[in-house]
Amino acid sequence: MSHPLAIEHDVIGVGFGPSNLALAIALNECAIRSRLKCAALFVEKQPQFTWHGGMLLPGSDMQISFLKDLVSLRDPTSPFTFVNYLHKRGRLQDFINCRTFYPSRIEFNDYLRWVAAQFRSQAAYGETIVAIEPVTAGQSVTSLRVHSRTLAGGETVRLARNLVVAVGGRPYIPQVFAKVADDPRLLHSSRYLDTVEDIGLGGRAARVAVVGGGQSATEVTVDLRSRFPDANIDLIFRGYALKPSDSSPFVNEIFNPDYTDFIYAQPAERRDAIVRNFRNTNYAVVDSDLLDQLYRLLYQQRVSGTTGIALHPRSEITSIDAAPGGIEIGTVDKFGSERRRSTYDAVILATGYDRETPHAFLEPIQRYIRDTVLDRYYKLVTAPAFRPQIHLQGYSEASHGLSDTLLSVLATRSQEIAESLLSTISRRELIA
Repeated sequence: MSHPLAIEHDVIGVGFGPSNLALAIALNECAIRSRLKCAALFVEKQPQFTWHGGMLLPGSDMQISFLKDLVSLRDPTSPFTFVNYLHKRGRLQDFINCRTFYPSRIEFNDYLRWVAAQFRSQAAYGETIVAIEPVTAGQSVTSLRVHSRTLAGGETVRLARNLVVAVGGRPYIPQVFAKVADDPRLLHSSRYLDTVEDIGLGGRAARVAVVGGGQSATEVTVDLRSRFPDANIDLIFRGYALKPSDSSPFVNEIFNPDYTDFIYAQPAERRDAIVRNFRNTNYAVVDSDLLDQLYRLLYQQRVSGTTGIALHPRSEITSIDAAPGGIEIGTVDKFGSERRRSTYDAVILATGYDRETPHAFLEPIQRYIRDTVLDRYYKLVTAPAFRPQIHLQGYSEASHGLSDTLLSVLATRSQEIAESLLSTISRRELIA
């Protein structure tokens, strides 16, 4: 039965980051072309639109071309392109003079905020989805009851005929850090800018550990050196060396939208082999320019005979202990027997994100889900009597390829999902 106060929407999007922002554009375009009405709402836990706000570091640039924005690969004439954003902001000529395909992360975040502002009426900020319940009629599930909690603690209930989940990953905290997970001296890189100035590192020779061997870990290390010149920073990682990302043109073709069809058509074991083969494009790798910058910092230390940044490769973390004087980390050399124990005033985990599904809020409808692998159009496979479509964005790397968690396929994927959703609305109108 329907909740008497619930407002019904054709689509409710859980999360309003780049993936669902691209979907908002695609739904609007598809609805206009097909002359259908599509009532969409996007529920976002943040109080306003921000894309990776904790890592919008000064000087950090995008690692993919601005042409892989929300729409350009699908429709370069769209008013929501990055180029049109530059034009509207009065910076198009100046950007051309920069002679780059890679805007700063701060500017790209501003572009996304500019687009999001144009869909403000379709967004509910400051709400967290807590449960999705089935609404039944006879033996069929006809819609979903969506419960959300506001920042003030109030609850809102809405009805959705379809659902699109795109909440991103949860910050991954390795198990070895579990017992100090609530220690304020431990922070994940996702909260870096929000908290780094509040943990008392300034004006002294503080000791900081950065854990990780990828782009975020290296960016944080370089930023810490600039922000706290008296600090001693240990970069602890498992690999033999910091490795450059492979962004060469032929390898980069794996991020082309049509590569998704190729990946999805392969048997599961072959998909896994392809993903593993190309992990050096996205995981535990660093942009070459940033590696050069870090190497120059280390070289200048040698020239001046000073310390500041120390690299600790091949390091397996074996123990973590919290004490009044700091967080103690024990490591062992993976390729030898050397052991170290060091105490730090702060530990920053650049350990990536956990994208496991299903989400806890989907538990009430779990019995209707028949397969954890999504179909080609990112839809959960559900029981025949379950009418709502549930699409997941950013959770199908194993079946759809490495581009699934990146910006590269936003324009195409949003179009595919929008057309799938609009087809159900069209069928319903024909029946009506």
